[in-house]
Amino acid sequence: MKKFLVLYRSPVSAREQMAGATPEQMQAGMQAWMTWAERAGDAIVDLGSPLGGGKRIAGGSVSAGDSDATGFSIVQAESEDAAAELFRDHPHLGMPGGSSIEIIELLPLPGS
Repeated sequence: MKKFLVLYRSPVSAREQMAGATPEQMQAGMQAWMTWAERAGDAIVDLGSPLGGGKRIAGGSVSAGDSDATGFSIVQAESEDAAAELFRDHPHLGMPGGSSIEIIELLPLPGS
């Protein structure tokens, strides 16, 4: 079984999304995720969490990060296509502003 890093992308940060939501909206959002997680079952290795802003380090300098990644998960599947199928109706895709999901295969470390 292959493992995949899943990045939830959105033009609105996770922090902003959570700050602007009512408790009822947050509960409904979490329920939608838990319903999806139940369907995904054993494919989920780590459900993950929302992501904060972060820092970018390049050429020895540190600056504010500019990633649109708002959360992550780790899943396992037989193939990239099978992993993608898990996310066909994921609740993140219903977020406003053109949210998307990126699936990246985790390759084994060389020599391991």
